[in-house]
This record gives sequence, structure tokens and C-alpha cells, in this order.
Amino acid sequence: MLKNIRRQIGQLVMLGFPDLTISADLRLVAKEYDLGGIILFGRNIEEPEQVAELSHDAQALSKESPLWVSVDQEGGAVARLREPFTIWPSMRRLGDSGDLDLASRFGQALARELLAVGVTLNYAPVLDVHTNEDNPVIGDRAFSEKPEEVGRFGAAVVEAMQGEGVAACGKHFPGHGDTDVDSHFKLPVVDQSIERLRKVELLPFQTAVNADVAMIMTAHVLYPALDDERPATLSKNVITEILRQQIDFKGIVATDDLTMKGITSGWSVEDAGVEAI
Repeated sequence: MLKNIRRQIGQLVMLGFPDLTISADLRLVAKEYDLGGIILFGRNIEEPEQVAELSHDAQALSKESPLWVSVDQEGGAVARLREPFTIWPSMRRLGDSGDLDLASRFGQALARELLAVGVTLNYAPVLDVHTNEDNPVIGDRAFSEKPEEVGRFGAAVVEAMQGEGVAACGKHFPGHGDTDVDSHFKLPVVDQSIERLRKVELLPFQTAVNADVAMIMTAHVLYPALDDERPATLSKNVITEILRQQIDFKGIVATDDLTMKGITSGWSVEDAGVEAI
């Protein structure tokens, strides 16, 4: 029974690692606990054949079910797969085009390239609404400053990627677009009313849920109107009551990276992992 519980716990974890190949430490963790998946960063990527081999080797780590091989491949500045992989436009360029067919073709082509090297989950599209010009981390990662446009383009990319067999992940719930600090370095606060959050921040996520997005990633951001003590990642009100019950999301909820300062400034990684679950 204990062994089964340990392996079920392992299924909740996505891990990064430092090398171009599967590290010895990662193999030991997978052997002891099983593993939900891996995430690839620039440090893990050299060229397409190497990524494909790495993805194949990662799948061998799981004994009971396929694991996720995941990456941040949004386009624009946030793209872990660089040349000779395709250099994709930013979300904002797609939104500015006003062309939903272009967004669909983008999602389809991106998914095909990811599948060719064994990537099965992409942490995109960004569903944040870029309403704060002083935002240091979102910028042109967002489709638009208009929530309806973010929702329309986000849904088009979700449906296109998932139609090709790559799981999409909408981020960062319930919205990182109105922050003026980067949650990689500090816990941001969005002090907006519940009415404003429903009208702006939450709308694109509802649209993506209606498009059957497979995964939604939480934001390490404090929203006092929703929870005045805990950032969204650790808030039962935000995740259970709003995302699960009100928005009716039935898919996978993933935290943003738990080693970011937006979390570690107030919680240990270990405690945050437990709190998030």
C-alpha cells in the first residue's frame, strides 16, 4: 500500500533536470516514486534528434503509464526550442493580426513540430489580459488587452494544438496581466474587485475551458478580493471554488514553477507542494 501511495504521489510531479540526457538523479526519483512528467528547458535542448531521443528515454522512466514530456513553447520571447526549430511569432502578433485562421494554423504547425520530437504537452497559450503597461513579465506574451480577443485567440490555439495530439495549458490563472512585478522574483498583488476580475481576467479562461483545454496553470499572484492570505496557486477559494466549481474545469490543474520567488518568499517548496494539492 505504501509503495502504491508513493507512486501515486510521484504522478503529481513534473520535474526539470540539468542535462542534455536523463540524469541519474531523475532516474532514481522515477524508480522510487514514478513520475508525472518532465519539463524541458533551454539547458536540455541541443538539436532536434537529441530532443527526440531524450523524449524517448524519458518515456522509459514510467512503468505504469505514459508521462508528459512538456515545454514552454509559446512563441516570441518564450520559446525553449530555438533554431533549427521554427521561430514562432509572439501571441501578441497573432492577436494583432485579427486572423483566427492564422492562429489555428499556428497551433496546428506548432503541435506537429513538437510531436515530431516527442513533446506531448505545451505550456501555452497565455490567457492573461495585458492591462498593465508596467507589467514586466507578460507584455507581448498576451494576445491582447481585450479579454474577448484573448479568449477567441486562446481557444483557437487550444483547439488546433489538441486536434493534432498535443495537450495545451492555459496560463496563468486567474490572470497575470495586471501585475507590475514578476512572480519569478516577488509575489505580485492584483487588487481588483471580484466584478472586474470576472469581467476581464477570468473571461479568457472560461472560453478556454469551453474549448476543452487539457490543463490550466495557476499564477503565483495574490488577489485580495479572492483570498487575502494565499496566492492563487495555494488558494482553495481560487482553485476549488472558482476554477473547479464556478468555471467548471474538469481537466488538470498545474502549478507554475514552485521554485519561483512568488512562492518561496513565503513558503518552502515542500510546504507549497502540499498546500497546492
